[in-house]
Amino acid sequence: MIYRSKAPLRIGLAGGGTDVSPYSDEFGGAILNATLSLYAHASIELLDTPTIELQALDRKEYQQFGWSEELPIDGTLDLLKGVYNRVQKDYGIPHKGFRLSTAVDAPAGSGLGTSSTLVVAILGAFMEWLKLPLGDYDIAHYAYDIERLDLQLSGGKQDQYAATFGGVNFMEFYANDQVIVNPLRIRQEYLHELENNLLLYYTSTSRESAVIIKEQQKNVVQKNEKSVEAMHQLKAQSNMMKEALLKGKLNQIGEILDYGFQQKKQMAQSITNSLIDNMYDAARKAGATGGKISGAGGGGFMTFYCPGNTRFSVIDALSSFGGSVKPYQFIQHGLTTWTTN
Repeated sequence: MIYRSKAPLRIGLAGGGTDVSPYSDEFGGAILNATLSLYAHASIELLDTPTIELQALDRKEYQQFGWSEELPIDGTLDLLKGVYNRVQKDYGIPHKGFRLSTAVDAPAGSGLGTSSTLVVAILGAFMEWLKLPLGDYDIAHYAYDIERLDLQLSGGKQDQYAATFGGVNFMEFYANDQVIVNPLRIRQEYLHELENNLLLYYTSTSRESAVIIKEQQKNVVQKNEKSVEAMHQLKAQSNMMKEALLKGKLNQIGEILDYGFQQKKQMAQSITNSLIDNMYDAARKAGATGGKISGAGGGGFMTFYCPGNTRFSVIDALSSFGGSVKPYQFIQHGLTTWTTN
């Protein structure tokens, strides 16, 4: 038997960074995001031998162990091991050999929530195998605990919830890890137009998000006035974006994205660089009314809002930077699991 799962990657449209502690604990955070037709995949195949095989097919990484209740966290395939260790500890896994295989439709460090989404997908495969009784909030919080507490990886909270719930969501973050996911009922024609106008561009660079997030956290702890005020404005931006999408004021979205990008650059010095700024300027001159860097910043994907038919001139303007446009669709479903022979 093979137990499979997939969880969607997400694009953050507003409020990015306000889901990160200690800001969310002290002030409360708000983010608006949407899931895409790009996925993290996981499958568990039972073996006849008492071995545990782990492989990241997209990264060409592989490790094999004799059956054990705990696998070593050593910098290779740690997300896979972290989920196994925690599920083994909390629920017990049968003394059976298995092969856990993963793949993600976007590179690590791309700003689409790849790591956290992969943790959700791996959890989904174990849930399918072991028939674990977990609801959506349970799964997302469990994935957050594994990544942030067990593996000590820096980051926020939005990615686990986006991957689990799916769709377009307005998320609120409070102290004591309290999260409220508010699904938005956006008219289909608005979503079609947003999908047509919102360009997803891979800069062909990646970054270590933890470094940027730690700088952001330090600025909050030290009460850096400029950085904290920028986060306040980003939280307000998420409400602006929610109103624009629900009311169909799509002509405002570029300006709202640009407002957020200008604020985000105040949160931490390494969020942008000269290459990102040059790409952004080129896209604006070609007709984009606004855009942003995805995720923590520093590299990965950028998004640009291109009204009318300006997406074609924007794509042409970006062609000299060596990146690529990534096709996608907005999707409404989150984590999906199934069993096959």
